[in-house]
Amino acid sequence: MKAMVTGASSGIGLKMARILSEMGYDLILVARRKNKLEELKESLHTNVTIIPMDLCSTYNCMKLYEKTKDEDIEVVINNAGFGLFGEFTKTNIDKELDMIDLNIKAAHVLTKLYLKDFKKRGYGYILNVASMAAFMPGPMMATYYATKAYLLRLTEAINYELKIEGIPVYVGALCPGPIKTEFESVAHVEFKTKKMDSEYVARYAIKRMFKNKKIIVPGFGMKLAKTFSKLVPDSLLAKISYNSQKRK
Repeated sequence: MKAMVTGASSGIGLKMARILSEMGYDLILVARRKNKLEELKESLHTNVTIIPMDLCSTYNCMKLYEKTKDEDIEVVINNAGFGLFGEFTKTNIDKELDMIDLNIKAAHVLTKLYLKDFKKRGYGYILNVASMAAFMPGPMMATYYATKAYLLRLTEAINYELKIEGIPVYVGALCPGPIKTEFESVAHVEFKTKKMDSEYVARYAIKRMFKNKKIIVPGFGMKLAKTFSKLVPDSLLAKISYNSQKRK
């Protein structure tokens, strides 16, 4: 058994790598920080290949696939991503374009390429790490929220296509709320809501993935928030989102 995790150097990606290794999976771990990947590799007990790579580059995404397409990968977790806090007209456009490249394009490319292989052989799991942000507009983090909405809708559409074709391949989206990770420091934001434990979220997500749950929302409170988001106007959701965060 073999799994690939992007964004594996910290946060949910790191925890998922540990859990999959506990389950007996050999791993391919991808992230920019080679030293963090090496530290993680040393702590795991299954075979681990590390690939230090910046997936903001579409070329690198293609290169990653070519490098690993013959590895008989069973699980792909598209976890790499980051956020950015600030008024839309004032945030750095280069960082935002990098965010779009990583949060959207990298997940899009890797999902498409590995899904083609999974369909041919009739099995496989792809988990795209989205966010509760996917269910609402996000003033002061407009680009980040939009990228997660894209990832959620892409996953839902692919699922319907697979259902119509009768293909037994899993493609799901993980939509957690705020988690205790490096995300806030990187995005320069602090969420006022209670943060979830990253290991709990990772274990919950993997368990639900293997049970073929297509949209995974950890935590009772977040499940209520998801339901609430369907019942109120977007203008109110935008206000709630705005008030739930502040500059770090």
